[in-house]
Amino acid sequence: MSLEQSLLQRSSSACELCGSSSKLSVYEIPPVSTATEDNSVLVCDTCLGQINNPDSTDSNHWRCLNDSMWTPVPAVQVMAWRQLKQLDNESWAQDLLDMLYLEPEVQQWAEAGQPSDSDENTSQSKDSNGATLNAGDSVTLIKDLDVKGANFTAKRGTMVKNISLTDNPEHIEGKVNGTRIVLLTKFLKKA
Repeated sequence: MSLEQSLLQRSSSACELCGSSSKLSVYEIPPVSTATEDNSVLVCDTCLGQINNPDSTDSNHWRCLNDSMWTPVPAVQVMAWRQLKQLDNESWAQDLLDMLYLEPEVQQWAEAGQPSDSDENTSQSKDSNGATLNAGDSVTLIKDLDVKGANFTAKRGTMVKNISLTDNPEHIEGKVNGTRIVLLTKFLKKA
């Protein structure tokens, strides 16, 4: 039985990520030396196009991972993890990623060839306009933000002085209404 026939049988002739049954092809999950049923998935043209060209990603298409990530097939779990990781700026994708448990060896495979957290930590924090943020800077909120757990809304235009940087370049810490909170840099501009 060929690799494609094995994958068609395993997937019931549907894309293993989104469930589509049109224009299916084999995708070998990198890093791979020899394609096997264990390190390949069957995907549709839409999924394949977005996997190969991340700039064309339609985040709503990947909501299908809510179902496919629960498969017992490690190769599909790896692809679900990688796509969710790519979309982790979407709250729904981050929620799914937080729920997804992978066996240690599957997690290691999923992370292989992906940018590591230490690579991300060395990048600089930038505000919504792309200006570099440094510890001690002052920033202004560009959007009303509901502060979870503190029961107040940080209003647009609020100045946050003497910010602190975090391990995540997309987050900073600062005091708003006397409460120290974490703010997303995409909702800030340097003052």
